[in-house]
Amino acid sequence: MPHIEPEAKIFACSQSVYLAEKIAESYGIPLGKVTFSKYSDGEFQPSYEESLRGSRVFIICSTFPSADNLMELLLMIDAAKRASARHVTAVIPYFGWARQDRKDKPRVPIGAKLVANLLDAAGATRIMTMDLHADQIQGFFEKPVDHLFASTVFLPYVRSLNLDNLTIASPDMGGSKRAYAYSKFLESDVVICYKQRKIANKVDSMELIGEVAGRNVILVDDMIDTGGTLAKAADLMIEKGALSVRAICTHAILSGDAYEKIENSQLSELIVTDSIPLKKQTSKIRVVSCAPLFAEVMQMVHYNNSISGKFLT
Repeated sequence: MPHIEPEAKIFACSQSVYLAEKIAESYGIPLGKVTFSKYSDGEFQPSYEESLRGSRVFIICSTFPSADNLMELLLMIDAAKRASARHVTAVIPYFGWARQDRKDKPRVPIGAKLVANLLDAAGATRIMTMDLHADQIQGFFEKPVDHLFASTVFLPYVRSLNLDNLTIASPDMGGSKRAYAYSKFLESDVVICYKQRKIANKVDSMELIGEVAGRNVILVDDMIDTGGTLAKAADLMIEKGALSVRAICTHAILSGDAYEKIENSQLSELIVTDSIPLKKQTSKIRVVSCAPLFAEVMQMVHYNNSISGKFLT
C-alpha cells in the first residue's frame, strides 16, 4: 500500500487561542474544534469535536500561570492519545516553570523536570518550544524537543531600526551567551550587567561591565517578569552616557506593576513576542508575532524536513 501522510490538525488551550489562530492561518489550515466542559467546582474536561484517528495533532499552549493552562494541555494530550492520534506534538511557545531548572537551595523541587515528566506521561510524542530559560531543560525530556529561537523574528526588526553605534547588552551574567549570539549577527559590541539579588524578583545592586557612552544599546533577555532588572539596567546605561536603550524580551510575563515600571523607565522601547498575551497596551511595548515561525517549523516537522536552518543562534 502507498504511504499516506497523516493529516495535520491544530488545536489550542483556551488561553492560547489568540496565538493559535494566527499560527493556523499562517500554516494554512483552520484551527480545530475543541470544547471545554466545566463542573461547578472549577474542574474542566476538554473534548475534541472532530476525529483525530491517524492524525498529527499540534496542541498549542503557553503554560503561564494559572496552573490551569498546564492542566488543560495535559488533558488535551491525553485525550488526543486516547482518540488514536498518530503523533501528538505539544507546542509550548512559553514553557512555564522553567526557572525551576535546578535545586538552588535545599528542599525545593525541580519544577521544569516535573513538567517534562508530566508531558511525557500524558502522551506527548514531541515538544516544540521557544527560548527556554535554560537550554539544558531540553535534556529533561525523553522525546524530541524542537527548541526555537526568537532571534529569527527579532533580528529583522532590529535591522530595520538602522541604529548606528549599536551595542548588545545582557541584563545578567547568565544571558551573556544570548547577547554574544545576537552581537555576532549584528556585528556589534557587547556589554554585561552584573546584578545581585537577596530575594527573588528584586535586584539588590547592579554594575556594568563594558562601555556604553555614545552607543545605542539593546538589552536581550528570554523573559521579562516584574521589569525591575531591565528598568534598572536602562537607567544605569543612560547614566553612563548611552544614547538610547531598548530591550528585547521573548516572553512578556509582566507581572505586578511591570507595565508602570517600563512606562516610567529610560527604555525607549520594549520588543516582545506574542507567546504570552499582553494584559494591556502601552506606548513603549511593541509585539512581534512568533506565529509565522511556529507555523513554518510545524510544517517542516509534519513533512519530516530539516529545521536546522531556523536555529540562527
